[in-house]
Amino acid sequence: MPQNDQALLTRLSESGLEFVVIGGVCVVFHGVPMATFDLDICCPFGEENVRRLAAALGDLHPVHRLTANKLSLEATRDRFADFKNLYLQTDLGKLDCLSEVAGVGTFAEALRRSVAARFSYGEYRFLNLDALIAAKEAAGREHDLAAVKRLKAVKERLARRG
Repeated sequence: MPQNDQALLTRLSESGLEFVVIGGVCVVFHGVPMATFDLDICCPFGEENVRRLAAALGDLHPVHRLTANKLSLEATRDRFADFKNLYLQTDLGKLDCLSEVAGVGTFAEALRRSVAARFSYGEYRFLNLDALIAAKEAAGREHDLAAVKRLKAVKERLARRG
């Protein structure tokens, strides 16, 4: 199934979901070309935000992709407290929703350490460069550490430009 990050972002934004883009898409936003196979966001898992998430994805057949039997996303009132992270497969691709970012903190901290960017399909918030570097360093996986090297090179180029 092809990954359509633009369509996912548009749906999430139009639903009113509060979120910050993190992960590989954020790395690309900051100017480091790399392959990314999902859309990672940080968002609060309060009742209203979970309802917005469910509404945005409802007709995209969202399932928990890390469960053996691919359970459907159920955003019922008695399930809200269960959500800390969601790893979903939808008709538009993979969407990972995290309540906090390693090396950064909760959604409130991710939001505080984010920048806004406007595209033809909407305005979105992305972790700022320093927060993204911290998150990738904290993740510590080989591909994250490779991204850190390239992100630090971007940071150095920006610093030289003033």
